[in-house]
Amino acid sequence: MFRRKLTALDYHNPGGFDCTDETQYRNCVVWLEDQKIRHYKIEDRGNLRNIPSSDWPSAYQKYLQDLNCPFGVQEKQESVDWLLGLAVRYEYGDNVDKYKNCEPLAASSNSDKAVDPLLNLDSSSPDFKAGVTALVNILKIQRHDDYLVMLKAIRILIQERLSPEAITKASQSVEGIPVALDKHTLGFDTGDATLNEAAQILRLLHIEELRELQTRINEAIVAVQAIIANPKTDHRLGKVGR
Repeated sequence: MFRRKLTALDYHNPGGFDCTDETQYRNCVVWLEDQKIRHYKIEDRGNLRNIPSSDWPSAYQKYLQDLNCPFGVQEKQESVDWLLGLAVRYEYGDNVDKYKNCEPLAASSNSDKAVDPLLNLDSSSPDFKAGVTALVNILKIQRHDDYLVMLKAIRILIQERLSPEAITKASQSVEGIPVALDKHTLGFDTGDATLNEAAQILRLLHIEELRELQTRINEAIVAVQAIIANPKTDHRLGKVGR
């Protein structure tokens, strides 16, 4: 989740950075302060640079407070991501002329390759989970333990029911087709021609309702299959498994 920002900052190993590795984590923080953020004077960076020290978390907490970072030392991923964002802003501010003519990342990439938007999502993020849960509640979708599965269900519902095309189609009036009642056998005789005709009409209406119900059942089956039939993808691990 940090690769793009680290790459933009010319970090030495953007693809191999592991936030869970305490040494890498601390080294990255020090590198950001030394090379990009430079909030402290050089002589005031000693405690932050003393990576092996047991007092480093306290020095880091003070550093975050001095930067007015909304995250604390216990929120490792969030605080590092915030520092990276700050460093990117400083980097751009210091080198506006260098970056003003750069192509957008999407334009410079291979346009023939489809980009999966889920690749850039952190499904373990509290913000992601809260957003998906809020949408599920609004749309009244069945909850699932896997938030990516719920996200796929949301996408399917929006495409099928809430897209501009679906709304336009649903709002269009459907003209009825004339039906010749004498061509449809009722199957029984009430003894009254008027009642027979009414019974034929009710039977045709009932058949139409059954067809609509079957259509909705088929749509539900397709939606469920689209969610559970495909292998579950863990984009953070780059693996596919059942």
